[in-house]
Amino acid sequence: MIRAGRIRVDGKIIANPAAQVDPAVQRIELNGRPLKIEPRLHILLHKLKGPLSAAWDQRGRQTVLDQLGNLGARLYPAGRLDADTEGLLIITNDGDLALRLTHPRYGVEKVYEAEVAGRPSARALAQLRHGVMLEDGPTGPAQARLLRSGSQTSLVELTLHSGRKRQVKRMLAAVGHPVLSLRRTRVGPLTLGDLPPGQWRMLTRREVAALFRAATKSAARQRAGGDTRAKRAALR
Repeated sequence: MIRAGRIRVDGKIIANPAAQVDPAVQRIELNGRPLKIEPRLHILLHKLKGPLSAAWDQRGRQTVLDQLGNLGARLYPAGRLDADTEGLLIITNDGDLALRLTHPRYGVEKVYEAEVAGRPSARALAQLRHGVMLEDGPTGPAQARLLRSGSQTSLVELTLHSGRKRQVKRMLAAVGHPVLSLRRTRVGPLTLGDLPPGQWRMLTRREVAALFRAATKSAARQRAGGDTRAKRAALR
């Protein structure tokens, strides 16, 4: 549409798709009609087991957006949970926030509760805390604690700063305790609270601001940690 000359900004045809515009102060038109700017929406969803963490699926399978209904905006999940995983998922059309919640350089904390087979030993928990070797390389350190211990199954809480594919399940399997069920309970400062499974609510401005602050602080900690590791390596 841009190359066809159908887009005007402040009355002038824009031919460069990379042109930067500010919809807050500039008039953007398509075929002579002003574009409507979608309001930014920030949603906390208690995802059910089953739906895919995607905006759509080419095979017609149910996605997390089917739990929301039509809200008049092009929404997408900020990150993902496996189909068989439930818990906290942020849905938004705010690309800036989505980037901070998903890009590795920010490393926003994500907390999971995993029901696992067996009873993890102190050694297994120590392995998780120091990082374990997976087929695609070592993981970073994680916070790990035993919430419930049983002879057949146990409940483990893991706090991660990274989000590799199926990372929680692979880490726990690597220390000998396959995951039976998994739920994400926190992203940054936000928790599920008393939100029932399958339900959602809009985030407040204060909550959105808290997510941005958490991403900024986490990125600063990661940079500081990287600088420290680089200095140590230089001294060897």
